[in-house]
Amino acid sequence: MKTAFLYTENFMKYDLGEGHPLRPARLKKTYEMIKRHNILDFYVEGKPVSVEDLYLAHSKEYVDAVKTGKNLEMYGFGTLDNPFFENIFESSLYYVGASVQCGKYSRAFNISGGLHHAKRDKASGFCVFNDCVILIKKLLEKYRRVAYIDIDVHHGDGVQEAFYTDPQVLFISMHEAGKFLFPGTGDTNEIGIKEGRGTTINVPLAPFTTDDIYLKMFKKIVLPITDDFDPEIIVTQLGVDTHYLDPLSNLCLTLKGYGDVIREMKEISKRWIALGGGGYNLETVPRAWTLAYSIMRGVDLDFTEIYEEESAEVKRYRNSNAKYFADVTYKNLKGEISEYFSI
Repeated sequence: MKTAFLYTENFMKYDLGEGHPLRPARLKKTYEMIKRHNILDFYVEGKPVSVEDLYLAHSKEYVDAVKTGKNLEMYGFGTLDNPFFENIFESSLYYVGASVQCGKYSRAFNISGGLHHAKRDKASGFCVFNDCVILIKKLLEKYRRVAYIDIDVHHGDGVQEAFYTDPQVLFISMHEAGKFLFPGTGDTNEIGIKEGRGTTINVPLAPFTTDDIYLKMFKKIVLPITDDFDPEIIVTQLGVDTHYLDPLSNLCLTLKGYGDVIREMKEISKRWIALGGGGYNLETVPRAWTLAYSIMRGVDLDFTEIYEEESAEVKRYRNSNAKYFADVTYKNLKGEISEYFSI
């Protein structure tokens, strides 16, 4: 099965300014690394999304404000996280459009996507439009059940909010707990409401969580729940800010641990769309997303030397409190969802 890779130089225009941690260079570096390793399977030029599709996730008032640049302070702009920048509307259309294009394929990766914090009427956490929500809404036109699995270090609050009452969408987010990190949400008791009760799953983790703890939680929670839900397609948000070198967070995954999680995703995916997300170390992000794409393709790259270096380095971050926190998270989540899923 071919794996589409979405890219366009127009991604570079989504530039929040000098000194901002979300740097578009990470996308170009990933594309160049994938080409350098000669694993580019099926290239698709990213195209802009239609304005009408933006309304699947956002109000007309919000879209018009971003388009015209008027009254933006009313919609979450003008902050350090979300400054107004040149080409804000046009560049945003491209990263959303590439995610929507992914829906045409059984397996695809849009590294510019995964901007999961944007709300219906508000920019948040570096995100203007929520491509994840728009993509899932489009997929629901074809599929009865969609699973969304988010491994970004930050809770996928914008996506959770959009589908909190929807039983057709399984939302799972593994993230650094909100008591330690933005956006402050994503506790185990957030499980959905009304018809969607039980289809929102949050797995908060403590700072200094390492590969072994993370992978164990993924296997104990994400795998059985996803299997029980039996989605027809899986959308994954593959943020790399869980890595121990990321400057904005406190989890301690290595490249090997990240790759192990991607391999587990591949095992459970009939159809699979991957989106990028966070990640703010310009050396780590291209390696991680190149590895992820290679695993999706079935030509897993050998990064043994990097694995060994990182394994030796991350040992000093091991913290028994992280394991205890994970055990409590598992116990609490099990209590919350026992009538919906067995874990």
